Amino acid sequence: MTMGRMRRDRAFREDLPKNPAGGLLARRGLLRRFLHYAGLIAILLCAVILAGFLWFADSVTTLVPPADARADAIVVLTGGYQRIDQAVELLRRGSGRRLLISGAHPTTSPAQIRKMTQSSPDLFECCVDVGYEALDTIGNANETSRWIHDHGYASVLVVTNNYHMPRSLMELRRIDRATNFIPYPVVNADLKHTAWYADPNVVRTLLSEYGKTLIAYARGVIGWGAGDGLRSTAKFAKTSG
Repeated sequence: MTMGRMRRDRAFREDLPKNPAGGLLARRGLLRRFLHYAGLIAILLCAVILAGFLWFADSVTTLVPPADARADAIVVLTGGYQRIDQAVELLRRGSGRRLLISGAHPTTSPAQIRKMTQSSPDLFECCVDVGYEALDTIGNANETSRWIHDHGYASVLVVTNNYHMPRSLMELRRIDRATNFIPYPVVNADLKHTAWYADPNVVRTLLSEYGKTLIAYARGVIGWGAGDGLRSTAKFAKTSG
């Protein structure tokens, strides 16, 4: 009885279909090799992205403003009143001869900005320009470049938040290689001596900016355009009117 059952089992196994030695699902088949190498590449890519984020976070959280910053002019990229306050204070101290506030909302008047920064009318009248055309960081770069060349400046202090500084400098230097852009980071909180990785809001902000920085870098490598980042003339006139 046992021998008969063993013969039937062996005959059943012999009748089962066998994968050919070179089939897709074979141990050394094409599909398995592809999945193996694709998995290794995915793991390596994730490790590189994570290492890049840690490097990015460390570099921006340790940025500090230069002690005695001086240039021909100053540009502040809007996105917070603290940036504008710092830029106006630099202008007062004589760190630059003229200030551009780039990317202001069309409904915000120079008078409102002056009152917000508690600046004198004479200072704004003589030395402050407000740019309304920029929609994003690319637009800031284009608006700033035109302003620089209209005035013939060779060096410019760039005022923006520390986490926004790498991408801002990347876009500015991409469109204007002749100007010396000097970073002046605005630090909202002391992230250098605190556990920033334990604050979800900080981590979210850094991850978002890191992703945008990677996209900006990739755009420069592959030559992919993303527009000029400026409001159209018709739309700008309608909004400001």
